[in-house]
Amino acid sequence: MKLLAFETATEACSVAVYIDGEVRERFGLAPRRHAELALPWAEEMLAEAGIAKSQLDAIAVGRGPGAFTGVRLAIAIAQGIALALDRPVLPVSTLAALAMRAAVPPLPLAGEGRGEGGQNILAAIDARMGEIYLGAFARRGDDIVALASEVVVKPDIANIPAGDDWRGVGTGFSAADGALPLRLQCRLATVDASALPHAADLARLAALAFARGEAVAAERIEPAYLRNNVALTLAEQQALRTKG
Repeated sequence: MKLLAFETATEACSVAVYIDGEVRERFGLAPRRHAELALPWAEEMLAEAGIAKSQLDAIAVGRGPGAFTGVRLAIAIAQGIALALDRPVLPVSTLAALAMRAAVPPLPLAGEGRGEGGQNILAAIDARMGEIYLGAFARRGDDIVALASEVVVKPDIANIPAGDDWRGVGTGFSAADGALPLRLQCRLATVDASALPHAADLARLAALAFARGEAVAAERIEPAYLRNNVALTLAEQQALRTKG
């Protein structure tokens, strides 16, 4: 199968092409340049792979949570391409894609690795305003399975499922002066607070979802903002920061 994947929910811009188990990716830290880079990168990668858009089976997209403008951009791009090609879309949790960064052993960029299952992973993204986006997952073979609903929460009051030896991954672990690892303390086996979600990981998860029949029509994509108000005024944002 052949997928084109977009992940722009954080400061990183990432595009990947999945072709029958092989993944090619372009990734870079590009704050405020996602709209400028995502489509040209996709065109270049498809050309390098020798794949025409018409050969794609589906479009994969990071549905959030993350920055409102980044989530909205990725979904708009995915919808536009999918509608033009009459292809389905595979929306994937940005936190689930991030959790793949903590999976051990790591999946290779080319091909599909077979890892050990059962690893507990906490994926956290800095949501600003004193909060984090948090998701609890388990590694099951090559897949990532959610253990609880994703939430937006202050890191010093975050609750997670029972158990120890969690692998922490994502910028949420450095948010608010490291309040999350301080709260969890000995329950964390490892922490990578610099990790960001990659479209390559998103594409691998999307391929598994496609095999399970989870592709949806482009107009049915639902972004995961988690916050009730995703368009706070500058004054409201400053008030929340002051309270935090």
